[in-house]
Amino acid sequence: MSNSPTTSGIAPARLHPEDYARHFDDLYPDYDRHEAMVAADRCYFCHDAPCITACPTEIDIPLFIRQIQAGQPEAAARTIFDQNILGGMCARVCPTETLCEGACVREAAEGKPVEIGRLQRYATETLITRNAHPYTRAAPTGKRVAVVGAGPAGLACAHRLAMKGHAVTLLDAREKPGGLNEYGIAAYKAAHGFAQAEVDWLMQIGGITLRQGWSLGKDGTLADLQADHDAVFLGMGLAGVNALGLAGEDAPGARDAVGFIAELRQTPDLSRLPIGRHVVVIGGGMTAVDAAVQSRLLGAEHVTMVYRRGRADMGASDYELNHAANEGVKIITNAMPVAIHANGALREVEFAYTHMGQTGLEPTGETFRLKADQVFKAIGQTLEGVPEGLTLDGRKIAVDAQGRTSVPGIWAGGDCTGGGDDLTVTAVAQGRDAAESIHATLMGAGA
Repeated sequence: MSNSPTTSGIAPARLHPEDYARHFDDLYPDYDRHEAMVAADRCYFCHDAPCITACPTEIDIPLFIRQIQAGQPEAAARTIFDQNILGGMCARVCPTETLCEGACVREAAEGKPVEIGRLQRYATETLITRNAHPYTRAAPTGKRVAVVGAGPAGLACAHRLAMKGHAVTLLDAREKPGGLNEYGIAAYKAAHGFAQAEVDWLMQIGGITLRQGWSLGKDGTLADLQADHDAVFLGMGLAGVNALGLAGEDAPGARDAVGFIAELRQTPDLSRLPIGRHVVVIGGGMTAVDAAVQSRLLGAEHVTMVYRRGRADMGASDYELNHAANEGVKIITNAMPVAIHANGALREVEFAYTHMGQTGLEPTGETFRLKADQVFKAIGQTLEGVPEGLTLDGRKIAVDAQGRTSVPGIWAGGDCTGGGDDLTVTAVAQGRDAAESIHATLMGAGA
């Protein structure tokens, strides 16, 4: 399998060159017109469609599917984008099996839902791939809004505000806009540069000035932004990574999974990205799954995900966990890391089995070790550099139902807020709704 002379440890080029393109191609092919028609014909077009309720952006799913059935995919795309301007990416990365498709009447009756996600992808691509933007700006309002963070929440907020005629300054710390969609999602879910293509398409609305390499706190403060703008939206996501708190977690070969995924997404030649033979991923969410699966796709021979609680408590869906298992990832539950053993380089990770005791999750006293030359930590992220003066909800920014923070004139949404649930689609909904609240306030109709 390997064309590298390295026999152990972390090394690049574990696969034949042609395998990389095949492994990291789109997970699912696009529907053609006939396939979309057949899939759309399975929809019951429910009057009180549970799929709409299950969608955080409340897309009128029966309507857009009927439009596809009627041979009008462009109209279907408009129905989707009216509610979710990042509907193309959400069609690729949403956990539809627990959202719209999980609520589908066909799922309850037959165990096979209408393939809403793939139908949404088919519709949205009719406009994105043609570079056809269906919206125009309203007359300029003379109002200026700063949006911090060019991830899903910030992009959705910026687009809605620009569409209403406001001038938007979109500030982001990274070299590319897109946030989680560009840097934090498995490459096979957003293949062929789709994340950037969608951002370029979104920016066609006009009225949005993008400033990259700008960080809140380092390059400017909230007071600075408020002085130059009529409103501020914070959608900077979570930049910090939780630590295990174990000796040895900084040994060569141990790193956070978020950084690994970001590096993979930005690497022009995947054959140059080193990967271990024995990889251990600590965590049970989507980031852990993405890190584990992509390790296998890069040529790791043994990949194990370990989570401290039971499978029912894992953040990743059953669909994603089954996909990981099908790719050869071993999943161990009810085990927590207690030591990382290294001798110049990683050798093993020691775990203790867990159970629910009188004080909560407790070790049973029984331990085991996994051979590892590479470890990825995927145990959650934290908000870094909380702007002074904002009330927190736990360790995130507190907001009300409209996205308003405790400071007048400042809104927030997405993963940096207490109401976020680390989903692209939820971040889009919060950015969109905050934009509506900002617009109403700036135009004198806000509460």
